[in-house]
Amino acid sequence: MRRIAGIVLAVLLIGGVVAAVVAGRDSEETGTATKTVRMVIGSEKAEFFADPDVVKALAAKGYTVRAETSGSWAMEGLDLKGYDLAFPSSQAPAAELAAKYGVRGTLPRPFYSPLVVVAHRAAAEVLARNGLATLEAANRGVLRMGAYLDAAERDRTWQQLKGATRYGELTGTLYLSSTDPETSNSGALYLAAASYVANGGKVVAGAAEIARTAPLLRTLVSVQGAQQSSTDAAFRDFVSGAGNPLVIVYESQVAALLDERPDPGGPGDPGDLVVLYPDTTVNSDHTVVPLTENGRGMAELLGSDRTLRALAVRHGFRPQGDVTEFAAATAPRTAYLKQRLTGVRQAPVPTSAVLHELARRARG
Repeated sequence: MRRIAGIVLAVLLIGGVVAAVVAGRDSEETGTATKTVRMVIGSEKAEFFADPDVVKALAAKGYTVRAETSGSWAMEGLDLKGYDLAFPSSQAPAAELAAKYGVRGTLPRPFYSPLVVVAHRAAAEVLARNGLATLEAANRGVLRMGAYLDAAERDRTWQQLKGATRYGELTGTLYLSSTDPETSNSGALYLAAASYVANGGKVVAGAAEIARTAPLLRTLVSVQGAQQSSTDAAFRDFVSGAGNPLVIVYESQVAALLDERPDPGGPGDPGDLVVLYPDTTVNSDHTVVPLTENGRGMAELLGSDRTLRALAVRHGFRPQGDVTEFAAATAPRTAYLKQRLTGVRQAPVPTSAVLHELARRARG
């Protein structure tokens, strides 16, 4: 059912258009639900809220959810009157929404997921042979961000890399596919991590640093051509074998895929998948902006209820406050996933204003 819901969403998610996902519509699914919570969420959480087990767990606590999806940064342009909460994929767009709607106090952050790069095995092996990555396990490794950004700045092609000629699919300019940074959270966070590395390990904070890093960011984005508006669509393209062999996604999407497809198969199935953790990355802290008391109540439940936390892990998210929950659940998947993010540097995210300007300049 999760897979069917995802396919429907992939068709509906175009630009900043909002797609509806109604959870708990049938009376037998709602159980004891007495409160209907209407919310807008990032697309990567759609399958979580459409999961019948999540619907059942929320109903047991008195909630029915009506969720609609949007790019996290595109939420700022929506009229959220009549909604109970907004649930973008990181703190920066959440802070913008909180300021817009006068929401005060600490914003709940029930779970998070780091950005990773998914690669087909051939691409990962060529990167490793050329010092752009290191492989730590059969299907897991580390992307060396400094080396990759240097290659991108010099417009390196696959044909210039040792060993690439063995693979006919590895041609053209070497680049990471990402989503539109002006509307999608993962695309914006990619720029945050890249700008941090390009700025000498410091968060970009002023006009001079924006001007210094913007040309590289423009190169990272312009080489891609048309970009997807949602990470969900970009990941589905990769899994289907279409498009670029290196794609920026959330770790949660990979973990959810492994839960659905535990056995290696052909191209696009886990057997062909290598997960590269950038040595400098950004965590996507999924942050709730409660707009009503019902919204706040459900937001707090997502972070405190043990059943919902376990279901979040099943969908690949890392619950805040306890690393053992994710580590225990993903123990059979260590060939692909890091149980703990040791050796991965977390880059601070620039302010919303700076990140918006970096995205604007990157898009040209």
